[in-house]
Amino acid sequence: MTAVGESIATITDVRIAGPGSEFLPDDGPFDVFLEGGLIADIAPRGALPARGAVLAGDGGWLVPGLWDHHVHTMQWALVSQRTPLGHATSAAHAASLMGDAVVLDGRRVGTGFRDAFWEDRPTLALLDTATGDTPTYLINADVHSVWLNTAALRREGFEPDGIGILREEPAFEISRRLNAVDAATGDRLVRQMATDAAARGVVGLVDLDMAWNEEAWARRTRDGFDTLRVEFGIYPDHLARALAEGLQTGEVARGAASDLARVGPLKVITDGSLGTRTAACSHAYPGDPRNHGVLTVSPESLVELMTAATAAGLECAIHAIGDIANSNALDAYALTQATGTIEHAQLVAHADIPRFARLGVGASVQPEHAIDDRDLTDTIWAGQTAQPYPLAALAAAGANLLLGSDAPVSRLDPWAAIASAVFRTRDDRDAWQPEQALNAAVALAASTRGGSAAPAVIAPGAVADLVVCEADPLAADERALRGMRVAATLLGGRVTHVA
Repeated sequence: MTAVGESIATITDVRIAGPGSEFLPDDGPFDVFLEGGLIADIAPRGALPARGAVLAGDGGWLVPGLWDHHVHTMQWALVSQRTPLGHATSAAHAASLMGDAVVLDGRRVGTGFRDAFWEDRPTLALLDTATGDTPTYLINADVHSVWLNTAALRREGFEPDGIGILREEPAFEISRRLNAVDAATGDRLVRQMATDAAARGVVGLVDLDMAWNEEAWARRTRDGFDTLRVEFGIYPDHLARALAEGLQTGEVARGAASDLARVGPLKVITDGSLGTRTAACSHAYPGDPRNHGVLTVSPESLVELMTAATAAGLECAIHAIGDIANSNALDAYALTQATGTIEHAQLVAHADIPRFARLGVGASVQPEHAIDDRDLTDTIWAGQTAQPYPLAALAAAGANLLLGSDAPVSRLDPWAAIASAVFRTRDDRDAWQPEQALNAAVALAASTRGGSAAPAVIAPGAVADLVVCEADPLAADERALRGMRVAATLLGGRVTHVA
C-alpha cells in the first residue's frame, strides 16, 4: 500500500498526457522508472521488471506536476477561519451574515464579497447595526477593498467616514494585519493548505503574500514542511532589504532545511482591480466620467524599481489589470530589459498583445477570474476597446502563459483554472467569449512550472514531479476537469498525496 512520504522507484500501467507525450511511440500504457528524484526511463508496460517501491497507476493518466503561479498563501490558508461571503446578494445580506459570524481573537472576519453585483451600497450604519461593538472586517473577493465597522476602524486607527470602505493600499494594510497570526497557527494552516493542494495535483506555487516571506518559509522547512515547492515574492517595501542582503531569484531561502523554498520575483502592484473599479483603463467607468481607475505606481517609479531589481538578479512580477497599466508594464520591461511576468493581464490593448512574446514577458493569468467577472466585464468594461481576458490571443502571439488562481480570489485548484481556460464557462452557462479559449494541451502546459512555452515534461532526465489522474485531461469535458480525481501526486519521486 503506497503511503505519503514514500519514495517511488516505479510507476506502473499509466498513459502519459501533456508535455513529453509527443515523443512517445504510441499511447501506452507505460511503466515509468524513477531514480534520484528524476525520471530515469519510460518503457512499455511490463517490458522491464519493476524495481523498488511501486506505485500502481491502474491505467490512469500521468501528467507533469501542476503549479499555481499566483497565490497569497497565508491569506488563502486563513480562509478556513473566515466567514464566506461569496453568496451574499446585497450589502444588507453581507452585514447580516457577519452579525452571526464566529468571533475569533476578538474580531469577526469575512471574505469574498462582491459588492459590484449589489443593488444597495455598503454603509457604516448598516454594518454597525448588524455587528455592534465587535470589530468586524469584510474583505472583498478581489482583496482590493475592505469594509469595516466603526469598532474595527477605530481599532486600526481610522476615523469613521460613514461608509467604512478602505481601498487599495489602506485595504492591503488591513489584510497584512489580519494575516499576522502567530507562527504556530499560521504554519499549521499552511500545512493543511499544502496538503489540500497536493490532493489536486499541485507540486509548487508562487507565494505573493504581502510580507517578508523568506523567514517564514525557511522556518516551515525546518519544521518539516515538504509538500510543495515554493517561490516567494518580495514587495517594494522590502526591496531595499532584499538588495542589501543579496537575495536573487532562484536561490534557496537562507536558513531553510531543504531546497523547496526559493527566492521568487519582485512583486509590484501598479493599479487596482475590476471589482473595486480601480483598474487603470483608457476609458472611464460607466456613470463616472472622471474615473479611469488608479495607477498606484507611476511609470517612472516602476522603471526605477525594476531597474534596481534586475541589476541585483531579481525577476519581476508586475500586477497590471487595466489596459493602461498593462501598457505601462510592458514599456517598463522594454526600458529595463527585466525578465518576469505581468500578473493578471485582464484588459490588454490589441497592439500590446504581441509585445508579451516580443519582450519575453510571461502572462501570469487566472482563467477562473474571467468566469467570475464575465458579467462585470460586460457591464463595467463594456465601453473599453481593449481585449478582456485575451488568453487565446496571447497564446497565438507566442506569449508564455502561466495559469494560477490568485487564491483567495479564486480557489487554489488548477483543474478549475484549466476548465475555465478551455471551456470559458461554469454552471451550465453559454461559453463567454469562446474565441479566447485555450486548447487543453496549452492549458495543461501553462499549469506546469515553466508555463506554456517551456513546460515541465515527462521524459528521461526530467524532475519526477508527477501526477496520476483518473481521466485523460486532454479529452475531459468541463465537468470532468473540475471534478478531476487525482490518484497520486509525487514531488521529486516522493508521494505527497495518494487517494
